[in-house]
Amino acid sequence: MFYSSGNYEAFARPRKPAGVDEKTAWFVGSGLASLSGAAFLIRDGQMPGEKITILEELKLPGGALDGIKKPKKGFVIRGGREMENHFECLWDLYRTIPSLEVEGASVLDEFYWLNKDDPNFSLERATVNRGQSAQTKNLFTLNNRAQQDITKIFLATREEMEGKRINEVFSEDFFESNFWMYWRTMFAFEEWHSALEMKLYLHRFIHHIGGLPDFSALKFTKYNQYESLVLPLYRWLLDQGVTFKFDTTVTDVDFDLTADRKQATRIHWICEGVEGGVDLGPNDLLLMTIGSLTENSDEGDHHTPAKVNDGPAPAWDLWRRIAAKDKAFGHPDVFGSHIPETKWESATVTTLDQRIPEYIQKICKRDPFSGKVVTGGIVTVKDSSWLMSWTVNRQPHFKQQPKDQIVVWVYSLFVDKPGDYVKKTMQECTGEEITREWLYHLGVPETEIPDLAANSAQCVPVMMPYVTAFFMPRKAGDRPDVVPRGSVNFAFIGQFAETGRDCIFTTEYSVRTGMEAAYQLLDIERGVPEVFDSTYDVRTLLAAMTRLRDGDPVDLPGPDLLWRGLAKRLGNNEIGELLTQYGIVGK
Repeated sequence: MFYSSGNYEAFARPRKPAGVDEKTAWFVGSGLASLSGAAFLIRDGQMPGEKITILEELKLPGGALDGIKKPKKGFVIRGGREMENHFECLWDLYRTIPSLEVEGASVLDEFYWLNKDDPNFSLERATVNRGQSAQTKNLFTLNNRAQQDITKIFLATREEMEGKRINEVFSEDFFESNFWMYWRTMFAFEEWHSALEMKLYLHRFIHHIGGLPDFSALKFTKYNQYESLVLPLYRWLLDQGVTFKFDTTVTDVDFDLTADRKQATRIHWICEGVEGGVDLGPNDLLLMTIGSLTENSDEGDHHTPAKVNDGPAPAWDLWRRIAAKDKAFGHPDVFGSHIPETKWESATVTTLDQRIPEYIQKICKRDPFSGKVVTGGIVTVKDSSWLMSWTVNRQPHFKQQPKDQIVVWVYSLFVDKPGDYVKKTMQECTGEEITREWLYHLGVPETEIPDLAANSAQCVPVMMPYVTAFFMPRKAGDRPDVVPRGSVNFAFIGQFAETGRDCIFTTEYSVRTGMEAAYQLLDIERGVPEVFDSTYDVRTLLAAMTRLRDGDPVDLPGPDLLWRGLAKRLGNNEIGELLTQYGIVGK
């Protein structure tokens, strides 16, 4: 397998790999990593779809990419996915998958046209004082010390950041900035999370620093992620003959392990309550999703709190059993044994009449029933004790959603702190109580809050014990390589597999691991798209530097006469033009 960029590799069709007709493929889990891996085996590896089987614990595919209407509860979305134009593997996949919405178009076509016609940006990123604008003015408010912190982490080696927390490498000046408010609420970073992941994110999205305050860097699907991303891919795979075995929990995998050769030899599972499994030979490929950010999610309802489920976790227990067999298979407890640090809670609020949408429109300054961008991303309540954020995507967010309803997603980073109105922790709250706290921060008069929460909304809270597990401080080797050295027939995929080329908690990362696994196991003669290299583009770096300084030029020391002379010398060359174009030098 190799990485590549440019049209030469992007448009080339690989030849059929040798021996592919004698191979089968088994996938553990039906999240985006598995669905994409299967698609690449079929499209680029030319493996017949009927030779592929996907094993899934739940009763439907998609993993963390969900969106469903639950009987007697209402609409449920555990989270949303922010995307951008340089998710190279994701768009490589979806250029192939037919749209369910637009005749003759791919999912990529549909997405591209949607975001061309209705570009995303926010008109109100944060509020204070019960629905009043926080007046961030799209500024980062990073003082010199905080700017130095970012520069130091950006220039540090990966090894220097391994095993460290964010609050070990940044000063208090940084944590008081708007930048940190934008950053942690957008990506769900906590101060105790990995400094290495923070560094990788800075590099990966340096070209979007300017769009961070108003979300103009982001793109979203038309509907929820299940209907817009999972369902088209799932149906395409079914059309290719892929077998899905739902209600099937994989409990263990056997291996034949030597110093220079590793082979998976058997999958053990429980299917619909019955133990079973399958033996694997060298031609039977196994692609395993390890760990899970949504494992043991627990739903409440409008009158019942969601609970923290810290009991047996099948996805994590499977990885623990596998990891015990070889040191190359990673260290799951680095990520999956810290529920107090990795949990947070989200809630889906569905409005039932016109009263609440009026308060939404007052803040986002757009008609939520327009069918176009509404909030343009999350609105963070800066003075919320829960550090609450909420968002309204294009409506309807579900195809079966009534036209007079709005679906809102709410989440909080501090689920163990008492609220400002409810005076209970989010973790203790019913859906109705979470709605009350949200309405309070929308600016609804306190006398109206109880009635609106009880009769004008339906809320489903969800507690996720492992949702930020991949952000825990880590070191090299804690995540196994996608294809471990010596493997002849198996790979690890998903957010807890290591590619070394991208950052986690993105749809892109899941697809990349599926693609790398398929390409390596079948020796497909086409390059895997390289991560967009903006971190090596001096123009991008200069633009980011200017934005991080809120447009203030660098105040260079020394007499004006010296800098006037230097500016004259620089004025007629490329360096001078760049410094002038990006407003770096003030003298």
